[in-house]
Amino acid sequence: MSDLEFMAAAMEEASAAAAAGEVPVGAVAVRDGVIVARGRNCVESRGAVDGHAEFELMRDLCRKTGDWRLEGVDIYVTKEPCFMCTGMLINARARRIIYGFSDHAAGGCGGALDLCAHPGNLWHPEVVPDLCVEETLEQFRQFFKEVRKKKKKSP
Repeated sequence: MSDLEFMAAAMEEASAAAAAGEVPVGAVAVRDGVIVARGRNCVESRGAVDGHAEFELMRDLCRKTGDWRLEGVDIYVTKEPCFMCTGMLINARARRIIYGFSDHAAGGCGGALDLCAHPGNLWHPEVVPDLCVEETLEQFRQFFKEVRKKKKKSP
């Protein structure tokens, strides 16, 4: 499979999050060309700040592998990871972080801050921004367009 196909799988996770009323962010973890874990936002349904797609992905991966390390693992996520998620992916030693669109307000991979390049880190994942940027951004925009439409209908 290619980077585009892996991002498409992350977008499927984002669609499932949106269908559940969650902000549409999805992620997949890939090792040796195979998806080994998946995650999607579930902040609202879990009522937990760490219900981000990347944390859900890590929980899935840890359950499946019994290991918290992401060495040799590429992470595909539809939106640039926030500071919290970026820090986790650095500490877990992700090989690459590939994301759809940048988050200039709270992105931790260069959008707002570049935590991955901090010289004090023990690990420096490669960052690949803007893969399928238009498609992932449109998915996000559509979700919030629908949210605004529903708010207008309510009294």
